[in-house]
Amino acid sequence: MRLIPAIDIIDGKCVRLSKGDYNTKKVYNENPLEVAKEFEAHGIQYLHLVDLDGAKSRHIVNHKVLETIASKTSLQIDFGGGLKSDEDLHIAFESGAQQITGGSIAVKDRETFLGWLSLYGSEKIILGADANNEKVAVSGWQEESDLDLIPFVQEYQSEGVQYVICTDISKDGMLQGPAFDLYQKMLSETKKGLNLIASGGISTFDELPKLAEIGCKGTIIGKAIYEGKISLKQLEHYILENG
Repeated sequence: MRLIPAIDIIDGKCVRLSKGDYNTKKVYNENPLEVAKEFEAHGIQYLHLVDLDGAKSRHIVNHKVLETIASKTSLQIDFGGGLKSDEDLHIAFESGAQQITGGSIAVKDRETFLGWLSLYGSEKIILGADANNEKVAVSGWQEESDLDLIPFVQEYQSEGVQYVICTDISKDGMLQGPAFDLYQKMLSETKKGLNLIASGGISTFDELPKLAEIGCKGTIIGKAIYEGKISLKQLEHYILENG
């Protein structure tokens, strides 16, 4: 299972929110590259980089941060937040993203999202399926749609989507544990071969093997690292033991 630390960016700084609420912003480091290098030094290979300014303004904003981290580390970066146009995607990939995550766009502009899938391939395009009460949420979680989460994922699977990041918003940044039941349900009701990446609520190291056992392909870890609930040393041991 991929261990994927998260760096969320506002004004070029590394921050965390709770339940996607910008009013709960807490700055953890003025220098995201410093944070990324520390992850790399502990054997971590993946990074989930979110442009929160981009999510708010609905176009890519912090691509310079992406470019800096991509050029100065060997981390494989998946990048998301406000990607709405072909130009945004072009900038993200040119700046060094290995994968991009499309969330709101997959709900509001299906045609564009499917165009990306066809142009870049399913290895490069991740479906961001964030949910509240099993309903898909969009626009940086400011809106809930009337789409049911699992049929939404099933439909995109039939279009070739292989990677899905699912955040249970009620869990995000709350350090109360991830949505085990939801992930189990998703994996049992979707087609075999879905690369499901769990996100939101990770609070202790013991939750990681449990997510791997359920069948999650990866897990995104944010606040638990920044608040010292999970140490980078623990993650390093896990990577060494599990290859």
